[in-house]
Amino acid sequence: MILADKIIELRKRNGWSQEELADRLDVSRQSVSKWEGAQSIPDMNKILKLSEIFGVSTDILLKDELSLDEVTAVYEDEDYMEVRVSMKEASDYLAFKQKESFKIATGVSLCILSPITMLLLEGAAEVKKISWSAPLCEGIGMVVMLLLVAAAVALFVTSGLAGSRYEYLEKEAIDTEYGVDGLVKEKRERYMNVHIRQLSIGIVLCVLALLPVFVIGAVSTDLFLETCATAFMLAAIALGVFLIVHTCIIKGSMDVLLEEGDYSRKAKQESKRNSPIALIYWCIVVAVYLGYSFLTGGWDKSWIIWAIAGVLYGAVAGVMQILSTKD
Repeated sequence: MILADKIIELRKRNGWSQEELADRLDVSRQSVSKWEGAQSIPDMNKILKLSEIFGVSTDILLKDELSLDEVTAVYEDEDYMEVRVSMKEASDYLAFKQKESFKIATGVSLCILSPITMLLLEGAAEVKKISWSAPLCEGIGMVVMLLLVAAAVALFVTSGLAGSRYEYLEKEAIDTEYGVDGLVKEKRERYMNVHIRQLSIGIVLCVLALLPVFVIGAVSTDLFLETCATAFMLAAIALGVFLIVHTCIIKGSMDVLLEEGDYSRKAKQESKRNSPIALIYWCIVVAVYLGYSFLTGGWDKSWIIWAIAGVLYGAVAGVMQILSTKD
């Protein structure tokens, strides 16, 4: 829906003639007529005035992809108020997410890498490549794993605390200052090639990481070689996941400011409704992952729980969306 159509619709909703709207804006009726006929575009001062008069954000007026029906539905929720975002705040947020993306991606990768030391030491001890006892190897491996997981948790916690001041951007309706949308769109356009490249490499690494395990298992019966292949698989997956998480956080920060994709106003409302379910769901997944891995020692196989959980969560989110639509 273009600006001209929105001006017409909003003027009619308020029961005003072109002359009445022109008087409120201190312009001529001919100016309003040209705007509504898409023959000219109001300057920024008039856009701001229109936003104030109609009681909608400048985003609603200027973004063609936002329909007035969608906006009306959002504003029916009295608790869902717009928050003004300045150019400085937007720039600081993008810079922050750029820096924190490395921390979060590193933390996720450390979790995936954490069992490698235990696997290699136990595998080497089992085939007598080292003279250490199995309990000693398991103990050292456990210590290394816990240290890596602790480091990852520290990265997650510090990043979360530092980013708490920006939580409103991802949860609330925002009204960005003039120029912010253009800046963010330009940055995103320049970044898209990097995003696609990192995302593609990350996915390919995660897929090809399984190849050495299959090849070694087919051509060799050397247990230590199979253990090394498993360790290589985890390392490749860790690198692939690092690239995926890193680039998705950076692109996601731009989507947040543009209120697009997973951060559209409709998606934010759904996220608020579903957040308790998501918290419970992922707590259960973590408990299943840790319980299975510790009880069976199958750290080389338990990573698949995360892949399955991710797919299932998509299904859970879809069901919740259907139910909310019916309501």
